[in-house]
Amino acid sequence: MSAETHAGEGAGTHIRPAAEDAAGTAPGTGTPGAVAGGAPDATSTSYIAHFRVWRGDIDGGGLTDFEVEVHEGEVVLDIVHRLQATQAPDLAVRWNCKAGKCGSCSAEINGRPRLLCMTRMSVFERTETITITPLRAFPIVRDLVTNVSYNYAKAREVPAFVPPQDLGPGEYRMQQEDVERPQEFRKCIECFLCQDTCHVVRDHEENKQAFAGPRFLMRVAELDMHPLDAAEETGLDRKTTAQDEHGLGYCNITKCCTDVCPEHIKITDNALIPLKERAADRKYDPIVWLGNKIRRRS
Repeated sequence: MSAETHAGEGAGTHIRPAAEDAAGTAPGTGTPGAVAGGAPDATSTSYIAHFRVWRGDIDGGGLTDFEVEVHEGEVVLDIVHRLQATQAPDLAVRWNCKAGKCGSCSAEINGRPRLLCMTRMSVFERTETITITPLRAFPIVRDLVTNVSYNYAKAREVPAFVPPQDLGPGEYRMQQEDVERPQEFRKCIECFLCQDTCHVVRDHEENKQAFAGPRFLMRVAELDMHPLDAAEETGLDRKTTAQDEHGLGYCNITKCCTDVCPEHIKITDNALIPLKERAADRKYDPIVWLGNKIRRRS
């Protein structure tokens, strides 16, 4: 995720050309596509929308109302940029690619964690008030920008892939089905929407120290199912560490992380539940326990 905070440059009043005003607005309203009385015209390609955007910093803040022009085909990030250009030049928002691949522009829209650049204005009613707030699970920096360093700290706690000692570079061989199984998790763009919506950290700040969150438990699961990962040969049991060090037991599989993932990764079904099953087998299955004992003696 980009660490930069961008604010729009320049301020002023957006003035619509006279020809556009005459052709595209109702008399006296100044609103594109409005009919008499100021109501939006559903057949028009542009209209005025009502936005509420959180403004403030770590010391406090609140929602500020804006009336802003919306054109056909735009996404919420377009509107935020228009607000920066015309009404709020100091509005802070983090963004980068505007293509749904960098994960930078994460925020909450009407209370739901989303990417600003992938949320089309067409999914909202034209009369609807659209509220944009920063990610709730992380500390505020300013306006829509949050401090997500918690996630980077958790990433560093996950031991990296351990290459097999008997194979050199270029000698790795895997079955296609073994490639496809963890490949789904490689689509993660680290937008941290799953981390934000997970109620284990969202509603319980005290859990952050012991809980890695769905994004990094998914990383542990990916490494654990990797057929070439030689972690166990070095004494690292990823199943045990998932439970004891990364807080796998805190997850109660509500699937809220899967629900908000912009890459449609089945985090719960394909990563967390199988990891829970393998961790439980390792710890409580008597046959597995006996096999581990025999293996240690040999």
